[in-house]
Amino acid sequence: MGRKYFKSWCIVWFLFWVSGLWSTAFAQEKRVTEDTAASVNGTIITKKLLEREMGQIQQRLAGQGRQLTDTELAAIKKDLLESLINRELIYQESRRQNITAKESEVAAAYEELKKRFPGEAEFNQALQLMNISEAEIKKQIRQEQELKVFIDKNYAQAISVSEPEVRAYYDQHPDFFKQPEKIHAGHILIKVDPQADGSQKAEARQQLEQIQQKLDAGEDFGALAKAFSQGPSSSRNGDLGYFGRGQMVKPFEDAAFALKPGEVSGIVETGFGFHLIKVVDKKPETMAAFDQVKSKIEQHLKQDKIRKEIGELIEKLKQKTVVKKYL
Repeated sequence: MGRKYFKSWCIVWFLFWVSGLWSTAFAQEKRVTEDTAASVNGTIITKKLLEREMGQIQQRLAGQGRQLTDTELAAIKKDLLESLINRELIYQESRRQNITAKESEVAAAYEELKKRFPGEAEFNQALQLMNISEAEIKKQIRQEQELKVFIDKNYAQAISVSEPEVRAYYDQHPDFFKQPEKIHAGHILIKVDPQADGSQKAEARQQLEQIQQKLDAGEDFGALAKAFSQGPSSSRNGDLGYFGRGQMVKPFEDAAFALKPGEVSGIVETGFGFHLIKVVDKKPETMAAFDQVKSKIEQHLKQDKIRKEIGELIEKLKQKTVVKKYL
Protein backbone atom coordinates (compact mmCIF):
# COMPACT_ATOMS: atom_id res chain seq x y z
CA MET A 1 0.00 0.00 0.00
CA GLY A 2 1.29 3.49 -0.81
CA ARG A 3 3.03 4.77 2.30
CA LYS A 4 2.84 8.38 1.24
CA TYR A 5 -0.95 8.15 1.41
CA PHE A 6 -1.20 6.32 4.70
CA LYS A 7 1.59 7.61 6.87
CA SER A 8 0.70 9.19 10.20
CA TRP A 9 -0.81 12.53 9.21
CA CYS A 10 -1.18 15.51 11.53
CA ILE A 11 -4.75 16.78 11.79
CA VAL A 12 -3.73 19.47 9.37
CA TRP A 13 -0.38 20.11 7.74
CA PHE A 14 0.59 23.14 9.74
CA LEU A 15 -0.17 21.58 13.14
CA PHE A 16 3.13 19.98 14.00
CA TRP A 17 5.84 19.49 16.61
CA VAL A 18 9.17 20.04 14.88
CA SER A 19 11.78 17.23 15.24
CA GLY A 20 11.89 15.09 18.37
CA LEU A 21 11.64 17.88 20.92
CA TRP A 22 9.03 20.57 20.43
CA SER A 23 8.28 23.53 18.25
CA THR A 24 8.28 27.07 19.53
CA ALA A 25 6.03 27.89 16.63
CA PHE A 26 3.81 30.32 18.48
CA ALA A 27 4.19 34.03 17.90
CA GLN A 28 4.57 36.58 20.65
CA GLU A 29 2.97 39.94 21.30
CA LYS A 30 5.70 42.56 20.98
CA ARG A 31 6.84 45.46 18.84
CA VAL A 32 8.40 45.05 15.42
CA THR A 33 12.21 44.82 15.66
CA GLU A 34 15.08 43.64 13.48
CA ASP A 35 14.20 40.12 14.66
CA THR A 36 10.71 40.29 13.13
CA ALA A 37 9.98 37.89 10.26
CA ALA A 38 6.26 38.64 10.02
CA SER A 39 3.33 39.99 12.01
CA VAL A 40 -0.27 38.81 12.11
CA ASN A 41 -2.66 41.42 13.50
CA GLY A 42 0.29 42.82 15.42
CA THR A 43 1.46 39.47 16.78
CA ILE A 44 5.10 38.93 15.89
CA ILE A 45 6.69 35.84 14.33
CA THR A 46 10.41 36.18 14.95
CA LYS A 47 13.34 35.48 12.65
CA LYS A 48 14.88 33.54 15.52
CA LEU A 49 11.91 31.19 15.52
CA LEU A 50 12.04 30.84 11.75
CA GLU A 51 15.76 30.06 11.75
CA ARG A 52 15.35 27.55 14.57
CA GLU A 53 12.64 25.76 12.59
CA MET A 54 14.80 25.85 9.45
CA GLY A 55 17.74 24.38 11.34
CA GLN A 56 15.66 21.47 12.57
CA ILE A 57 14.29 20.79 9.08
CA GLN A 58 17.83 20.80 7.67
CA GLN A 59 18.98 18.40 10.38
CA ARG A 60 16.19 15.98 9.54
CA LEU A 61 16.97 16.16 5.82
CA ALA A 62 20.69 15.69 6.47
CA GLY A 63 19.84 12.61 8.53
CA GLN A 64 18.12 11.25 5.41
CA GLY A 65 21.23 11.97 3.36
CA ARG A 66 19.69 14.95 1.57
CA GLN A 67 21.68 18.09 0.88
CA LEU A 68 19.63 21.00 -0.45
CA THR A 69 20.72 23.80 -2.75
CA ASP A 70 20.43 27.43 -1.71
CA THR A 71 17.42 27.76 -4.02
CA GLU A 72 15.68 24.80 -2.39
CA LEU A 73 16.44 26.12 1.10
CA ALA A 74 15.03 29.53 0.19
CA ALA A 75 11.82 27.89 -1.08
CA ILE A 76 11.46 25.83 2.11
CA LYS A 77 12.04 28.93 4.25
CA LYS A 78 9.36 30.83 2.33
CA ASP A 79 6.87 27.96 2.76
CA LEU A 80 7.78 27.61 6.43
CA LEU A 81 7.10 31.27 7.15
CA GLU A 82 3.76 30.96 5.37
CA SER A 83 2.85 27.94 7.49
CA LEU A 84 3.71 29.84 10.70
CA ILE A 85 1.50 32.72 9.56
CA ASN A 86 -1.33 30.30 8.75
CA ARG A 87 -0.98 28.65 12.12
CA GLU A 88 -1.18 32.00 13.88
CA LEU A 89 -4.29 32.93 11.87
CA ILE A 90 -6.03 29.74 12.98
CA TYR A 91 -4.91 30.21 16.58
CA GLN A 92 -6.27 33.74 16.67
CA GLU A 93 -9.56 32.48 15.26
CA SER A 94 -9.71 29.83 17.99
CA ARG A 95 -9.23 32.55 20.60
CA ARG A 96 -12.08 34.54 19.07
CA GLN A 97 -14.27 31.46 19.57
CA ASN A 98 -13.15 31.22 23.21
CA ILE A 99 -11.66 27.76 22.69
CA THR A 100 -9.89 26.57 25.82
CA ALA A 101 -7.85 23.48 26.63
CA LYS A 102 -8.50 21.25 29.63
CA GLU A 103 -5.78 21.69 32.22
CA SER A 104 -5.75 17.93 32.86
CA GLU A 105 -4.93 17.31 29.20
CA VAL A 106 -2.23 19.97 29.22
CA ALA A 107 -0.66 18.36 32.30
CA ALA A 108 -0.86 14.90 30.73
CA ALA A 109 0.78 16.10 27.51
CA TYR A 110 3.51 17.82 29.50
CA GLU A 111 4.27 14.61 31.41
CA GLU A 112 4.27 12.66 28.16
CA LEU A 113 6.84 15.08 26.75
CA LYS A 114 9.08 14.61 29.78
CA LYS A 115 8.97 10.83 29.30
CA ARG A 116 10.91 11.27 26.06
CA PHE A 117 13.97 11.99 28.18
CA PRO A 118 15.87 9.48 30.35
CA GLY A 119 15.37 11.57 33.47
CA GLU A 120 14.70 14.96 35.05
CA ALA A 121 18.32 16.10 34.61
CA GLU A 122 18.29 15.39 30.88
CA PHE A 123 14.95 17.17 30.50
CA ASN A 124 16.25 20.26 32.29
CA GLN A 125 19.41 20.19 30.18
CA ALA A 126 17.26 20.18 27.04
CA LEU A 127 15.35 23.20 28.36
CA GLN A 128 18.61 25.07 28.82
CA LEU A 129 19.85 24.14 25.35
CA MET A 130 16.59 25.33 23.80
CA ASN A 131 16.60 28.42 26.02
CA ILE A 132 13.01 27.82 27.06
CA SER A 133 11.26 27.54 30.43
CA GLU A 134 8.76 24.99 31.72
CA ALA A 135 6.13 27.72 31.78
CA GLU A 136 6.73 28.46 28.10
CA ILE A 137 6.48 24.77 27.19
CA LYS A 138 3.19 24.44 29.06
CA LYS A 139 1.92 27.52 27.25
CA GLN A 140 2.84 25.94 23.93
CA ILE A 141 1.12 22.70 24.87
CA ARG A 142 -1.99 24.60 25.91
CA GLN A 143 -2.06 26.43 22.59
CA GLU A 144 -1.49 23.17 20.72
CA GLN A 145 -4.41 21.59 22.56
CA GLU A 146 -6.62 24.59 21.80
CA LEU A 147 -5.81 24.35 18.10
CA LYS A 148 -6.76 20.69 18.10
CA VAL A 149 -10.02 21.42 19.92
CA PHE A 150 -10.78 24.13 17.37
CA ILE A 151 -10.22 21.77 14.43
CA ASP A 152 -12.18 18.97 16.06
CA LYS A 153 -15.11 21.19 16.97
CA ASN A 154 -15.38 23.05 13.67
CA TYR A 155 -14.31 20.40 11.18
CA ALA A 156 -13.44 16.88 12.33
CA GLN A 157 -16.81 16.26 13.96
CA ALA A 158 -18.78 17.70 11.07
CA ILE A 159 -16.94 16.08 8.15
CA SER A 160 -17.71 12.53 7.10
CA VAL A 161 -16.75 10.23 4.26
CA SER A 162 -19.28 7.90 2.66
CA GLU A 163 -18.57 4.27 1.80
CA PRO A 164 -19.07 4.95 -1.95
CA GLU A 165 -16.31 7.59 -1.72
CA VAL A 166 -14.01 5.11 -0.01
CA ARG A 167 -14.82 2.38 -2.54
CA ALA A 168 -14.25 4.76 -5.46
CA TYR A 169 -10.83 5.73 -4.12
CA TYR A 170 -9.90 2.06 -3.70
CA ASP A 171 -11.02 1.19 -7.24
CA GLN A 172 -9.30 4.21 -8.82
CA HIS A 173 -5.92 3.72 -7.11
CA PRO A 174 -5.10 0.00 -7.39
CA ASP A 175 -1.32 0.59 -7.32
CA PHE A 176 -1.58 2.01 -3.80
CA PHE A 177 -2.88 -1.29 -2.45
CA LYS A 178 -0.53 -3.78 -4.04
CA GLN A 179 1.29 -6.01 -1.60
CA PRO A 180 4.56 -7.03 -3.28
CA GLU A 181 5.93 -10.54 -3.60
CA LYS A 182 7.59 -11.76 -0.41
CA ILE A 183 9.68 -14.74 0.55
CA HIS A 184 10.38 -16.43 3.86
CA ALA A 185 14.03 -17.45 3.99
CA GLY A 186 16.90 -18.35 6.26
CA HIS A 187 20.64 -18.30 5.77
CA ILE A 188 23.97 -19.49 7.06
CA LEU A 189 26.58 -16.74 7.06
CA ILE A 190 30.35 -16.91 7.37
CA LYS A 191 31.47 -13.31 7.84
CA VAL A 192 34.29 -11.73 5.87
CA ASP A 193 35.59 -8.21 6.32
CA PRO A 194 35.09 -6.22 3.09
CA GLN A 195 38.80 -5.31 3.28
CA ALA A 196 39.91 -8.93 3.69
CA ASP A 197 42.59 -10.26 1.38
CA GLY A 198 42.22 -13.22 -0.97
CA SER A 199 43.48 -15.82 1.49
CA GLN A 200 41.02 -14.71 4.19
CA LYS A 201 38.15 -14.88 1.72
CA ALA A 202 39.25 -18.32 0.57
CA GLU A 203 39.36 -19.55 4.17
CA ALA A 204 35.83 -18.25 4.88
CA ARG A 205 34.52 -19.82 1.67
CA GLN A 206 36.10 -23.13 2.59
CA GLN A 207 34.30 -23.05 5.97
CA LEU A 208 30.99 -22.63 4.21
CA GLU A 209 31.83 -25.36 1.70
CA GLN A 210 32.30 -27.76 4.63
CA ILE A 211 28.86 -26.76 5.96
CA GLN A 212 27.47 -27.21 2.46
CA GLN A 213 28.78 -30.79 2.46
CA LYS A 214 26.95 -31.45 5.73
CA LEU A 215 23.74 -30.19 4.10
CA ASP A 216 24.29 -32.42 1.10
CA ALA A 217 24.72 -35.34 3.52
CA GLY A 218 21.24 -34.65 4.87
CA GLU A 219 21.89 -32.58 8.00
CA ASP A 220 19.25 -30.03 9.02
CA PHE A 221 19.68 -26.47 7.68
CA GLY A 222 18.33 -24.82 10.85
CA ALA A 223 20.56 -26.87 13.14
CA LEU A 224 23.62 -26.03 11.05
CA ALA A 225 22.68 -22.35 11.01
CA LYS A 226 22.37 -22.34 14.79
CA ALA A 227 25.73 -24.09 15.18
CA PHE A 228 27.80 -22.27 12.56
CA SER A 229 26.16 -19.11 11.22
CA GLN A 230 27.88 -15.90 12.30
CA GLY A 231 24.91 -13.61 11.79
CA PRO A 232 22.42 -12.43 14.45
CA SER A 233 19.80 -14.80 13.00
CA SER A 234 21.79 -17.84 14.15
CA SER A 235 19.84 -17.86 17.43
CA ARG A 236 16.70 -18.32 15.31
CA ASN A 237 18.19 -21.20 13.30
CA GLY A 238 19.10 -18.70 10.58
CA ASP A 239 15.49 -17.58 10.10
CA LEU A 240 15.14 -14.14 8.46
CA GLY A 241 11.34 -14.14 8.32
CA TYR A 242 9.44 -12.70 5.35
CA PHE A 243 10.98 -9.91 3.27
CA GLY A 244 10.34 -8.24 -0.06
CA ARG A 245 12.56 -6.94 -2.80
CA GLY A 246 14.76 -4.02 -1.82
CA GLN A 247 15.18 -5.15 1.79
CA MET A 248 18.34 -7.21 1.30
CA VAL A 249 21.58 -6.50 -0.53
CA LYS A 250 21.25 -7.17 -4.26
CA PRO A 251 23.30 -10.40 -4.61
CA PHE A 252 21.43 -11.94 -1.66
CA GLU A 253 18.06 -10.80 -2.99
CA ASP A 254 18.70 -12.07 -6.50
CA ALA A 255 19.74 -15.50 -5.26
CA ALA A 256 16.90 -15.79 -2.74
CA PHE A 257 14.10 -14.79 -5.11
CA ALA A 258 15.38 -17.23 -7.74
CA LEU A 259 14.84 -20.20 -5.38
CA LYS A 260 11.70 -22.28 -4.97
CA PRO A 261 10.40 -23.15 -1.48
CA GLY A 262 12.58 -25.85 0.01
CA GLU A 263 15.57 -25.11 -2.21
CA VAL A 264 19.01 -24.10 -0.94
CA SER A 265 21.26 -21.79 -2.92
CA GLY A 266 24.85 -22.25 -3.86
CA ILE A 267 27.40 -20.08 -2.07
CA VAL A 268 26.48 -16.39 -2.42
CA GLU A 269 29.01 -13.63 -1.77
CA THR A 270 27.94 -10.22 -0.43
CA GLY A 271 29.64 -7.39 1.42
CA PHE A 272 28.91 -9.28 4.66
CA GLY A 273 30.61 -12.50 3.65
CA PHE A 274 29.47 -15.84 2.22
CA HIS A 275 25.93 -17.20 2.53
CA LEU A 276 23.89 -20.31 1.97
CA ILE A 277 20.22 -19.36 1.57
CA LYS A 278 17.17 -21.55 2.02
CA VAL A 279 13.70 -20.39 0.97
CA VAL A 280 10.90 -21.68 3.18
CA ASP A 281 7.87 -20.04 1.56
CA LYS A 282 6.86 -17.59 -1.16
CA LYS A 283 3.92 -15.18 -1.23
CA PRO A 284 3.05 -13.78 -4.68
CA GLU A 285 2.11 -10.16 -5.26
CA THR A 286 -1.44 -9.57 -4.09
CA MET A 287 -3.94 -6.76 -3.75
CA ALA A 288 -4.93 -5.71 -0.24
CA ALA A 289 -8.59 -6.50 0.32
CA PHE A 290 -10.96 -3.53 0.56
CA ASP A 291 -11.93 -4.37 4.14
CA GLN A 292 -8.24 -4.36 5.16
CA VAL A 293 -7.69 -0.78 4.03
CA LYS A 294 -11.16 0.72 4.30
CA SER A 295 -10.57 2.56 7.58
CA LYS A 296 -7.23 3.98 6.39
CA ILE A 297 -8.75 5.26 3.17
CA GLU A 298 -11.60 6.83 5.12
CA GLN A 299 -9.11 8.56 7.43
CA HIS A 300 -7.06 9.80 4.48
CA LEU A 301 -10.10 11.19 2.65
CA LYS A 302 -11.44 12.84 5.79
CA GLN A 303 -8.12 14.56 6.45
CA ASP A 304 -8.04 15.73 2.85
CA LYS A 305 -11.45 17.35 3.34
CA ILE A 306 -10.32 18.96 6.58
CA ARG A 307 -7.19 20.38 4.94
CA LYS A 308 -9.27 21.77 2.08
CA GLU A 309 -11.78 23.46 4.38
CA ILE A 310 -9.10 24.91 6.62
CA GLY A 311 -7.28 26.18 3.54
CA GLU A 312 -10.48 27.98 2.54
CA LEU A 313 -10.81 29.39 6.07
CA ILE A 314 -7.24 30.70 5.95
CA GLU A 315 -7.92 32.52 2.68
CA LYS A 316 -11.02 34.13 4.20
CA LEU A 317 -9.12 35.15 7.33
CA LYS A 318 -6.35 36.71 5.26
CA GLN A 319 -8.88 38.99 3.60
CA LYS A 320 -9.71 40.60 6.95
CA THR A 321 -6.35 40.25 8.67
CA VAL A 322 -3.32 42.51 8.63
CA VAL A 323 -0.40 40.26 7.72
CA LYS A 324 3.01 41.85 7.19
CA LYS A 325 6.20 40.12 6.09
CA TYR A 326 9.62 41.58 6.78
CA LEU A 327 11.82 39.19 4.79
